Amino acid sequence: MSGKFEAPSDIWMHEDFDLTDFELILMTDDVLYLEYNHIPFTVHPGEYLLLPPLAAPDNRRKGLKASNCSFYWIHFSSCVPHTLLSSDEIIKMVEKSNDTNTTDSLGTDTNSICIPVQGTAPNPAKLIALMKQLQSNVRDGHCHLALNYETTSLVCELYSQLTKEETDTNKLAQKQIYSDMLDYIKLNRANNLRVSDIALHFGYNEKYLSHLFRKLSGVPLKQFILKSKMDEANYLLTDTNLSIGEIAVKLGYTDAHNFARTYKKCTGLSPSAYRESYAKRLLYHV
Repeated sequence: MSGKFEAPSDIWMHEDFDLTDFELILMTDDVLYLEYNHIPFTVHPGEYLLLPPLAAPDNRRKGLKASNCSFYWIHFSSCVPHTLLSSDEIIKMVEKSNDTNTTDSLGTDTNSICIPVQGTAPNPAKLIALMKQLQSNVRDGHCHLALNYETTSLVCELYSQLTKEETDTNKLAQKQIYSDMLDYIKLNRANNLRVSDIALHFGYNEKYLSHLFRKLSGVPLKQFILKSKMDEANYLLTDTNLSIGEIAVKLGYTDAHNFARTYKKCTGLSPSAYRESYAKRLLYHV
């Protein structure tokens, strides 16, 4: 069953009905005040409410306050069992997903999806278009197979919108962490910086942070730390009169010998040879 409801007046209030199947509501105007499973809901335009079937007497839904609202609605059943998760269970599921990086944070695996009971639809216009099409096909008497397909597509569209929005948000957060790591590495070149130090500073798992950095930069975090030191070494060797020992200290090395050995391994030249070669090139250009 599917349709669009428009309150007949501003004193309308949802009647007290039981619910034996799923109900998806997408608000378009004003506010819906509804209680279900002893939980009060306030649903604003652009928001959705997905109520699951429950055993009596917890399956009563009733209005809490009058409102001249309008919304699209759809009732459907599921051929597979569903599970209601508490807020704590969802949080644990998201944390597990973030640790493994193998599933969507709103999905437990590739064969199931998890949709919050209430939320904001990122693209309500697309959902409304699908609901209108479904309503038309119900009225036209389309076969159950086609209607089931369209209903599944509608629910999956809502899920996809929610996970895409979350993915975009995660990408922004990851880019921010990446930028912060670049700044932190730059500011701590004088220290014997390790991946574990960076992970501890930002409060992330060391393995996760290394994976994130490599995904965004294409370079392993440990290798980037070393490259950052060598880039700074090149600058100090060519643009300052600091001794090799002083440069070694500035870059967090215990002595000039360790610095020179690492520098030659990375560049193929000793610090002195690089400085001399660069000085000659400058002289030649002058």
